[in-house]
Amino acid sequence: MYKILEKKNLNNEVVYMKVAAPAVAKKCEPGQFIILRANETGERIPLTIEDYDRKEGWVSIVFQKVGKSTYILGTLNEGDYILDFVGPLGIASHTEGMEKVCVIGGGLGCAIAFPQAKKLFKNGAHVDIIAGFRNKSLVILEDEMKSNSTNYYLMTDDGSAGEKGLVTAKLKELIENGANYDTVIAIGPVIMMKFVSLLTKEYGIRTIVSMNPIMIDGTGMCGGCRLTVDGQTKFACVDGPDFDGHKVDFDGVLQRLSMYKEEENHQCNLFRGIE
Repeated sequence: MYKILEKKNLNNEVVYMKVAAPAVAKKCEPGQFIILRANETGERIPLTIEDYDRKEGWVSIVFQKVGKSTYILGTLNEGDYILDFVGPLGIASHTEGMEKVCVIGGGLGCAIAFPQAKKLFKNGAHVDIIAGFRNKSLVILEDEMKSNSTNYYLMTDDGSAGEKGLVTAKLKELIENGANYDTVIAIGPVIMMKFVSLLTKEYGIRTIVSMNPIMIDGTGMCGGCRLTVDGQTKFACVDGPDFDGHKVDFDGVLQRLSMYKEEENHQCNLFRGIE
């Protein structure tokens, strides 16, 4: 059992939790993830580690309430316990040698991008962060990202906060104005990572993306998280989650993610009493 030390609602949909997990905190690195179950009947939920403290023995996670399992997880409060909290899983992000980096987070992806930006910034790299959201009400981790970056750019689809536009527009603007990035790290919706990768390929900038496809066991056994990278089958849980964005078959990933959309919506509607 893993005690919830702190809980915050970052907005109406997104929840932050700090969890006592000393064994995980001792070994985890930015880019890795955990798999948890809120209770005995809960689904296995893979969540990227948002932050950690080895000395105090905690790991923080950020998740969006989109279905039954994440909704139930979101009902837990400080002092409550999570049944299972397994990790760290996946390969840690490789940030060695990066000197001038643009870290791009889209929506909830900002929570995944944050630990990488934090590590890079603390190690002396120039870090520009571009954070994209649909609107002002969905903005998360703004202060944390500002304090762990050289420059922070906020983009919203409707212009209700920061600048109006897409993260790709800001990235292109920065590149064309002379930002000589050696690496771009993009984490967020698959479609966003696809178009960031297409843009950076034009400029020859190395691009790392974090893939989070359908995942069940987190050890490579189920094959649910498979994707094609440079023509070869990879598994996000054991070979990733970080991959070369110029080699990922994003269209294949998008197709796999949509396979169970109808069933997922049906189950969510049943849980909410809509059907």
